[in-house]
Amino acid sequence: MAAAVCARETTRMELGTAVVPTYPRHPVAMAQAALSAAAISGGRFSLGIGLSHQIVIEGMLGLSFAKPYSHMREYLQVLCPLVRTGQVSHNGPEYRVNATMSVPGSKPCPILVAALAPKMLALAGREADGTITWMTGPKTIAEHTAPRIREAAAAANRPEPRVIVGLPIAVTKSIDAARAAAAKTFQVYGMLPSYRAMLDREGLEGPSDVAIVGDESQVGAAIERLGVAGATDLLAVPFTVQDDPETVQRTRAFLARLARGI
Repeated sequence: MAAAVCARETTRMELGTAVVPTYPRHPVAMAQAALSAAAISGGRFSLGIGLSHQIVIEGMLGLSFAKPYSHMREYLQVLCPLVRTGQVSHNGPEYRVNATMSVPGSKPCPILVAALAPKMLALAGREADGTITWMTGPKTIAEHTAPRIREAAAAANRPEPRVIVGLPIAVTKSIDAARAAAAKTFQVYGMLPSYRAMLDREGLEGPSDVAIVGDESQVGAAIERLGVAGATDLLAVPFTVQDDPETVQRTRAFLARLARGI
């Protein structure tokens, strides 16, 4: 709904979700919402989905998180045909769906899966249009994320997948303060198993170490390294630094200039 509202107020910006948890939403409902946003945006919407985490799905929502990979595989087997062709016939252990849908004005939108582990990256490569990462640094993107998803996509004769890398970013000269702010703001991600595994692969202690911080030159160089590592897109998450209250505004302005090639 938020993406659709934003689409009504804009004309060129790509809009997307990063990410919508699958467990609380039936894939038919997810497809309807995605195609509606795609229609309203004139084709500028991308659907990013993910499993979320056991502590959320079981602890907060009371649903089973026993078989996350099997769940996502079957979810995509229902979602992808509906989004791409408007119909699906599927009979599996979790979903038994025979459905058609038609959303006036819509075209198939890209489906991106938040994939970090090897099996999930392979699944995203075979079935989806790319992945969205979080707390994943350039070394891991280059050695793990990008090659695994691209190999799977090639084997399945799928188009080259997008590798959207999400990281906290702060353009500031108060680097120590920014690291401290990142450690506090993103502390929980260092404790969630899937993100902890990515930080360990990168050889980092916590979220503050993977955050991109520094002046315009330093941040620009770090973003360039992500591209060399295999990232196709950057999902920048600016954050507040107490000692530098204009950090978020400055970061957004820098990213806007970078996007325009200035």
